[in-house]
Order: sequence, then C-alpha cells, then structure tokens
Amino acid sequence: MAMPRALFGVNRRILLSSLAMLPLLSAALRSTTAEAQVQRDPLPSWNDGATKSSILDFVARVTTQGGPYFVPPDQRIATFDNDGTLWVEQPMYVQLAFVLDRVKAMAPMNPEWKTKQPFAGVLDGDLKAVMASGEKGLVELIAVTHAGMTTAEFEKIVTDWLATARDHRFKRPYTELVYQPMLELLAYLRASGFKTFIVSGGGIEFMRPWTERIYGIPPEQVVGSSIKTRFEIKDGAPTLFRLPDINFIDDKAGKPIGINSHIGRRPIAAFGNSDGDLEMLQWTTLGASGARFGLIVHHTDAEREYAYDRDSHFGKLDVALDAAAVNKWTVVDMKKDWKRIFAFD
Repeated sequence: MAMPRALFGVNRRILLSSLAMLPLLSAALRSTTAEAQVQRDPLPSWNDGATKSSILDFVARVTTQGGPYFVPPDQRIATFDNDGTLWVEQPMYVQLAFVLDRVKAMAPMNPEWKTKQPFAGVLDGDLKAVMASGEKGLVELIAVTHAGMTTAEFEKIVTDWLATARDHRFKRPYTELVYQPMLELLAYLRASGFKTFIVSGGGIEFMRPWTERIYGIPPEQVVGSSIKTRFEIKDGAPTLFRLPDINFIDDKAGKPIGINSHIGRRPIAAFGNSDGDLEMLQWTTLGASGARFGLIVHHTDAEREYAYDRDSHFGKLDVALDAAAVNKWTVVDMKKDWKRIFAFD
C-alpha cells in the first residue's frame, strides 16, 4: 500500500532532523561517559590516602561554582616540570642522552673530537669527564648538536631519535617512560577546566615535537630553555636558523620569568620534583590570594624506578624538600602513593 505523500514528508523531516542530531548526541554521550569516569576515580593509579585526597580536595575547591575558592576556568593554570616529574630523569636527563648520541653520530665528520674535551669524554663513554667540563662544556655540546640547522631540520632529528633510542635499564623508548599517575593527573585537571603547561629546564624545541602526542600538551603550551634563532630566506623559502648561542635558561629563578613571558598568568597549581622547581612553586603558591597548590614528586622507589633526592647529580631535591614542609606543599612518596609508575607496569 502506498504511503500518503504528506505522511512520508513528515517522516522524512523527522528522520533528517534525527540524523542531524546524531553528532550532538554522540558528543554528549562521550562527555557524560568522561564525566562518569572522573566521578568514579579520576586517579586510578594513585593509592588512596592524604596525597591523593589533597589533589581531589584542591580541584573540588576551585571548581565549585559559588564556593569561596572558586576560580574561573580561564584562570585555572597548572604548570608541570618535565624531567623527573612527568618522565624519567635517571641515570641522566633524556636530552643529555640525545646530546651524547648526537656527538657520536657527528664524530666521523669531526676527527679532532677524539682528543678534545668534552667530546673525547663522550666518545670514550666517560660521563665523569663530560660532567667535569662543567656548564661551559655542556653548553659547547649543546651548541654543536642543537645548532647550525633550521628548526624544521632539528625537529626531524629529535623525532627520528626518539623513535629509535632506548633506555638502557628498561629497554623501552623514552616516550614510554612517562609516569602513568601523572598522565591521569593531567587528564583530570583538563577535564576539570584547567589548562596544563610544561615549564621545564629542557630545550623548548626538543620537547615540542612530541609533548602533544605523549601528554596531550600542545607545543604552544610548552615553556623551556632555548637557543637563539635567525630568520632568513633559504632557496626562496622563509626559515628559522638555529644559532649556537643561548637565548634563555628556563630553570630555577628562570621558571617564573618564563611563565610570565609565555603564559602571562600566574599559575594556581605547580608540580615539580627538584630544587630546579623551587622558584616555580614559590611563585605559584606564596603571597597570592585564593586556593593554591604545590606538589613535589619524591623518587623513593628504587625497585620500580629510582630512589634519589639530596645528593643526586640529576634532579637534586634538597632545599625544595625542606621548603615543602614549611609551605605545606604536597609531597608524593612514589613507593607509597603510586600503585604503578609506568603504563606497562
């Protein structure tokens, strides 16, 4: 039996309207599912206790509409150190491992390095000799391995290296040695209206090629140390050429300066793990109105990761550990507070 034309027209309109609503319904369902997951347990890799509660309580205070500590979403800025806070920094910083590998790769084109420090120390596998060269030697290594190319060329070198380099202890790519509890924390903060930034002493252009894929933090939300660049036209195309001169060191007192220059807002939460993060934590939490939160990741688990603090050459945690008690910053005991450290645990 033929359907009446008018009835068919009404049904068709209803059908088309329903189809048009499907993307909205799907997005709403995803949002509801994400909210339900956050409500269940936004930090499943964290053990229940005072540390986890301090995070949840802080987020609840600043996101409760009408509450005394409510912070509008555009002011919910959270800054994270990278090395030792979001991924491993032992037995050396990942970027230092990159520098050493780059020197070895470039050595055939520079035979004089065999007898010249700190290059000779790198080629001989003598890290003590490299470190004995001090800041001057490290700057020289960085200048040679990070400059003399365009920004696009450097990005490709970093990306290719990360795709093949492996950590000597865990035998895994460095990008897998990120802390699962901190990934959950980043996601939880973003689901709660925060904008998350990396503020690291590491090279800004060493981090930017991969932070969005690994952490969900886009390159424009990465603050780091940098070398000078020069704009030039090469083969008819505009390029940025990397120069062997330090532009800015985003460490210690440099971190608040970097935050002010790049972000333009004072954070309400900061996360670090070493004395290099002390000033960032102070800038975030001291002398400011409203709810503020500071957290230090204390490496206490030699079995699953590493245990180090006051005497470490990398990620030394001494003054900041004492300051945490005075300023009531949360201190994460990795061994006690984290159910697992890496996603592959």
